[in-house]
Amino acid sequence: MSRSYSLLLALLFLAVPAASHAQDVDPQLRQALSEVLHQSDSFIDRFDAEVWLVPRSTWLELYVDDPQERVSLLNSIHSEASRAGLDPDLVLAFIEVESGFDRYAVSRSGAQGLMQVMSFWKAELGRQEVNLTQVATNLRYGCAILAYYLKIESGEVEPALARYNGSYGQNWYSDRVLLALAKWP
Repeated sequence: MSRSYSLLLALLFLAVPAASHAQDVDPQLRQALSEVLHQSDSFIDRFDAEVWLVPRSTWLELYVDDPQERVSLLNSIHSEASRAGLDPDLVLAFIEVESGFDRYAVSRSGAQGLMQVMSFWKAELGRQEVNLTQVATNLRYGCAILAYYLKIESGEVEPALARYNGSYGQNWYSDRVLLALAKWP
């Protein structure tokens, strides 16, 4: 590893993210990041992973207390979003609006999990045994559905979000997600 790369990594870990109010990086967060970086396949390299994970982990602390759980969740979100060809930050904003990062969330209409996937998809796919509150499953289904709607809408985010939410032709829901997206680092 080059000296400038090592220095950059050291500065990244010691840099004070805006949301941390001048505190050092949490050692548990550093450990969690280290573990995830070695098992992730959705980042170009370690630097790419750190640049994406560190500020988002700090922000996600508003919803998820445990540093290891936060980093694991972020890694899963990045991986599934990337797999589906989605912007991981859009998926973060989407999850914030849909479930507030509550993997056990259930809506009045029966949508479940982080991305509020409708349970009828289990029957449609012949997979009744699937647990939609399981993070990996929920992200896989939710990202695939959102990617499909983006394809139908020729990459137009607002109508794709409205389709997912069942509010097609209206923009109130899309506006909420895009406002959340603007907050993410």
